[in-house]
Amino acid sequence: MRIAIYAPLNPPDSPTPSGDRLIGRMLMRALEMAGHEVTLASRFRSFDLAGDTLRQGRIAAIGARLAKRLLRRHEANPPDLWLTYHLYQKAPDHLGPLVTREFDIPFVVVEASVTPGAEGGAWASGHMDVLHALARADLVVGINPRDRAGVLPHLTSGAHYRETPVFIDGSAYRAAAAEHDAHRRALLAATKSSPDSLLLLAVGMMRSKDKLDSYRLLADALKRVDSSDWHLAIAGDGAMIGEAQVAFAPLQDRVTFLGRVPYERLPALYAGADLLVWPAIKEALGMCFLEAQAAGTPVIGANREGVAGLIRDGETGLLPAYGHAAAFARAIDTLLGDRGRLQSMRIAAARNAAGNHDLTTAGPRFAALVASAARRTR
Repeated sequence: MRIAIYAPLNPPDSPTPSGDRLIGRMLMRALEMAGHEVTLASRFRSFDLAGDTLRQGRIAAIGARLAKRLLRRHEANPPDLWLTYHLYQKAPDHLGPLVTREFDIPFVVVEASVTPGAEGGAWASGHMDVLHALARADLVVGINPRDRAGVLPHLTSGAHYRETPVFIDGSAYRAAAAEHDAHRRALLAATKSSPDSLLLLAVGMMRSKDKLDSYRLLADALKRVDSSDWHLAIAGDGAMIGEAQVAFAPLQDRVTFLGRVPYERLPALYAGADLLVWPAIKEALGMCFLEAQAAGTPVIGANREGVAGLIRDGETGLLPAYGHAAAFARAIDTLLGDRGRLQSMRIAAARNAAGNHDLTTAGPRFAALVASAARRTR
């Protein structure tokens, strides 16, 4: 089957690392492994962060022209199915609904969000575009349980909503986990830590708003930690690095900024750490939690939908109260004070990632869902 895929927020071949880019790539890989011919339909980004209605109108007009161009380009040989990944009001799909209607092909949406009360807000037009796309969809695949309630009322008769776990290619992480001791020694050296120190790790781009808020809450939590034998390594860079450094300044002797770490070096970094710590402020999922677990590293995240679906509380990590620095600090203290529990969590984390969130296990289930949409008629 020939499948056209489109991601209005961030194309899978974007040069900028992000969890969104990673998920898009994994979806393509899973479909290709199932024998489908997958092509990127467009790199057009419909994203508007500022809530600028005039800009949204210009984006919609460009999208309409691009959709007509796609129709002309593929008129003689249209795709068998169209898949749109990550649909929400700030990044609506101006291509898929028109192309699927004109070619009369199945329309699959993966990860759609409907924001309550958005009808009269700054992204009202994007909100209506999302509802229009959902009304066209034959199948919506949810990867975050919190999206279900908002999406279901807007599906038409005959359309289906199915959920699947998010997944990654864990092969490089499993290989790194097998060399845990060597990677740990390397991280100890990079942070100039004593061999007895427990190595904490945070991985995230240093952008404004949510990412910076996560760094600030992490710094606040670490100031409250009672345990003394720890060192934090931070992998990430961006425009807000100065603000992040200010947040951690009181802990400067116990924090090492590693800068931007190339993607191919991340498995070794995760495997060398004893614990991943990330508050995940306003994050839908948090792919770092999966990457860390795939490398056999326990995690501390946040007790909120999406994130909680990736972490088995008390088994592969801990889920303190969302946005609560004191609770986050207590979770860190709990695990730093029990190295035996950390070791058992390493084993459980690796099993969770391999069994439930790996390209080889969850990928075929996702591909089967997409194929089922192609077999159904509207």
